[in-house]
Amino acid sequence: MNDFNAQVIADFNANGGKPGGYFKDAPVLLLHSIGAKSGQERTQPLMYLPGGERRWYVFASYGGAPKNPAWYHNLLANPDFDISVGDGTTISRVPVHARELAGEERDQTYARQAELFPQFADYEKKTTRDIIPVIELTARAS
Repeated sequence: MNDFNAQVIADFNANGGKPGGYFKDAPVLLLHSIGAKSGQERTQPLMYLPGGERRWYVFASYGGAPKNPAWYHNLLANPDFDISVGDGTTISRVPVHARELAGEERDQTYARQAELFPQFADYEKKTTRDIIPVIELTARAS
């Protein structure tokens, strides 16, 4: 894990799930994915779009890089894992199931995120990938 992510995770944990700094005023969750090859848990802080009751959307933007981030491949290989979300006071670890969105559903969800956080529109313009994947995370029974 790089130093930036380690600091965001520490800030997330110290502030009840509401990190400051670069992510001030942005919704952030911790993705506890299972490595596709290693089988080990990997923790990644990600901005998300709330999707209503017990649903979250994450974006494999990777800053507009030409390839998808490693966590995206982990979710495809192991779609059942946990996330941590917080309200500024309490952090909850929630078991979720991942589903990749496609077509109009994907496009509308990505457009909403880009409207709220314009850097996501920049990532989409910058990348050479056909699309930036959008993943729906839905709470499941533990």
